[in-house]
Amino acid sequence: MRRVVITGMGVLSPIGNSLDTFWNNAVAGVNGIATIAKFPIPEGFPVTIAGELKDFDPARYMDVKTARRSADFTLYAVAAAKMAVDDSGIDFKAEPDPYRCGCTVGSGVGGIEITEKEVLRMERGRTAKVSPFSIPEMIANMAAGTIAIEHGLRGPNYGVVSACATGLHSIGAALRLIQHGEADVMLAGGAEGPICPIAVASFAALHALSTRNDDPAHACRPFDRDRNGFIMSEGGAVLVLEEYERAKRRGARIYCEVAGFGQTCDAYHMTAPMPDGEAGARAMKSAMAEAGVDGAAVDYINAHGTSTPMNDKVETLVIKKALGEEAARKVAISSTKSMTGHLLGGTGALETVACAKAIETGVIPPTINYTTPDPDCDLDYTPNTARERRVDVALNNSLGFGGHNAVVALRRV
Repeated sequence: MRRVVITGMGVLSPIGNSLDTFWNNAVAGVNGIATIAKFPIPEGFPVTIAGELKDFDPARYMDVKTARRSADFTLYAVAAAKMAVDDSGIDFKAEPDPYRCGCTVGSGVGGIEITEKEVLRMERGRTAKVSPFSIPEMIANMAAGTIAIEHGLRGPNYGVVSACATGLHSIGAALRLIQHGEADVMLAGGAEGPICPIAVASFAALHALSTRNDDPAHACRPFDRDRNGFIMSEGGAVLVLEEYERAKRRGARIYCEVAGFGQTCDAYHMTAPMPDGEAGARAMKSAMAEAGVDGAAVDYINAHGTSTPMNDKVETLVIKKALGEEAARKVAISSTKSMTGHLLGGTGALETVACAKAIETGVIPPTINYTTPDPDCDLDYTPNTARERRVDVALNNSLGFGGHNAVVALRRV
């Protein structure tokens, strides 16, 4: 199979609307969680904090007409894709065969704020005012479709939907398409725009979100004994995946190789992880096997690390089973969600960017807000302060609702 490398990355996150800003703030341990500003908070609303973008202007990345007819997740995906393409140096308009260029960018909940808006419009008796653009705005494949229109990508194109594993499944799909010769370059990733009343209230009803409304800066605390839920966030990331020989021929800057991908399903519960962690461990082992490495060779793991009681406990067990007890205790782990919150379908792509930057820079970003160790979470989570360390092999875990497990292995070239 053909080798695949990352040659461009674009980011929109609660801690930065560019690749460099995101990474510098992640290394510095900057918190991106605050009181919700995107909508008026009703009295008695259960959760009032989230990870929102700051100073995002879609006009910087697309024309006004496209922006006006797009849901938030599509806006974020198109912006991240433009940044990734600019970073890669590829001019898709000059590509000799646009059918060799594609896009797999997904979203977990799509245009949920559009659904909410149009339903409320009907409830107020204004059926005739329902927008003719509401369906193309809300459907989850529209991010991939709009990106293709913007860049003239006529190759494989679709949007993956697998909850919190969406971003990694999108990267895995792009990897396979290039490996097997169906495409030469792919834009891959995920985006989410879920900060609206119905989405926040629904996740709160699941008791999945942190209720530390009076202390947003310390609400997300992965692997800490006092964690009590995740923080919903918006944004996304897109990466340019390219066939290795093609990238070398054009003199591209190569961040790292996408060396392996593993995917399994717990087949256990809609929202709770499998307690023994076997399926998650199997996904990690599959990614490592394809990359040709064992647990001792892994230098860094960007954990799913949601800050929920069950996820962090089970993921610790998953890592031990996958790497072996000795290697698990030596590997550097962190959850960048402690700073960004959880971007749902965009999170896997954003955290793959963090892994690629760790390989490039030799810096492990921290898990902030780690103050009270948990006996069930007893590995090295890089607490509170970034650490310099050479990273040759990095793994990124995503463990989604529905039991979806996806793992990407990255390797220095």
